[in-house]
Amino acid sequence: MPKFLIWIAALAALIALPHGLSFSQQEILVFLTINVLLVASYRLLTLTGEWSLAHVVIMGVGAYSSALLTKKLGVYVPVSMLLGGVIAALIAVILSFPLFRMKGFYFLIGSFAAGEIIRLLWKRFRDPFGGAKGIKGIDPMPDFSVGFYQFDFFEPTSYYYFAGAIVAICLWILWRIEKSPVGLTFHAVHWQDKLAQASGVNVRAYRTLAFAIASGFAGISGALLAHYIGTINPGAFDIDLMVYVLTWAIVGGTATFYGPILGCVVLTVLNEIVLRELGLEQMRPLIYGAIMILSILFLPNGLESIVQKFTQRRAADGAPERRPAE
Repeated sequence: MPKFLIWIAALAALIALPHGLSFSQQEILVFLTINVLLVASYRLLTLTGEWSLAHVVIMGVGAYSSALLTKKLGVYVPVSMLLGGVIAALIAVILSFPLFRMKGFYFLIGSFAAGEIIRLLWKRFRDPFGGAKGIKGIDPMPDFSVGFYQFDFFEPTSYYYFAGAIVAICLWILWRIEKSPVGLTFHAVHWQDKLAQASGVNVRAYRTLAFAIASGFAGISGALLAHYIGTINPGAFDIDLMVYVLTWAIVGGTATFYGPILGCVVLTVLNEIVLRELGLEQMRPLIYGAIMILSILFLPNGLESIVQKFTQRRAADGAPERRPAE
C-alpha cells in the first residue's frame, strides 16, 4: 500500500477515534495526546546523552506561565500557550549554566534538585503562584467554528482535535530538527563528544540548545494541559509523573522518533483499560516498575525493536528473490 494512503487512513482513524469512546475515555485521549508531546520532547534531550528529572517541572513552567499570562495580563490563550513554551525554554537556558557543569548521573541528580527548587517556589509564594493550592479558574481556550464544525472546548472531543493539531505540528518540527544538521550534531555530542569537540563543535552550547528546545515543547504541553483542566498546582508536576515519562521512554525505546510515543500509548492503554478494569489502578507504580525492569532485561531496545524486526521481515518477504548467476 502506498505510504500516502497509509497516512490518510491513519489520519481518518485519529479523527474518528473519539466518537467511539465514552466521555471519560475521550478525556483520557486528550491527556494521552498532550503526554505524547511531553515524551517526544523529552527524547530530544536524550539525543545528547543527558537524562533530566526536571522535564515535568519544566512542563509546569509552561503551564504556570500561560495561566498567569491569561489571568493577570489578559493575553489571548493561543498566544499565551506559545509564550508559555518560550518562557519554559528561557528557564531551561538559565538552569543550563549550573547543570551543564555536570554530566551523567550528576546531571540527573542536579536536574532533580533544580526541579524541586522550582516546585518549592510555587508552593511558597501565594502571589502569583497560588501556593500549594495552585491556580484555579484558568481561562479556557475560546470557542470558534471552522466551516460546519463548532469547537466547544468544554467538550473533550473538540479539545482533542485542537490539541492533536498542535501536537502534530510540534512533532513535525521535532522530527525536522532531529533530521537536520543540528540533530546530527546532537547525536555526535552523545556518542563522540570528545571527537565532536576536537572538530570545533561547542558541546556545551549544543547540549544547552537541546535542553532549551525540549523544554520549550514541554512548556507547550503544559499550557495545553492547564487550559483544558482549568486548574494547576505544584503536585501535578511531581516526581511521580516524571517516573512515568522515564518509563514511557525506556519501554518504548529512544533509538527512533516513534519509540517513546509508542511506549506512552501502550502503557496508557494498559493503565486505563486493563488496570482500571481489573481495579489495579492504585498499583500502577508497582506494575510500571516491574514493566521497566522486565523491559531492560528482556527488551533492552524497547518496543521499537519489535516494530523494526516486523518491518524488516516484511521488507525481506517483499524483496524479489535473486537467482544465482549461471
